[in-house]
Amino acid sequence: MKIKFVEHAKERMKERGTSEEEVKEVLLLGSDISAKKGRKAKEKIFEYGKEWLGKVYSQKKVMVIYTEENDEIVVITVKVFYGKWR
Repeated sequence: MKIKFVEHAKERMKERGTSEEEVKEVLLLGSDISAKKGRKAKEKIFEYGKEWLGKVYSQKKVMVIYTEENDEIVVITVKVFYGKWR
């Protein structure tokens, strides 16, 4: 299935520290979570072990909000959280 990134999603990915590759992995392997306004959402925890905004975090959680339109996944926005979940 084709994946389209709206401009807002591209901007949020850059400012929040994730990549298209990670977003694609979330869409393929992530867990389904609830979303508002008829949208869909998935999230996945990645091992990180790097610095983000002056602090080192062992993991990061990438959440993707999207819709499915005409045989295409449209990524609306991406949220990234840093911390430890497992």
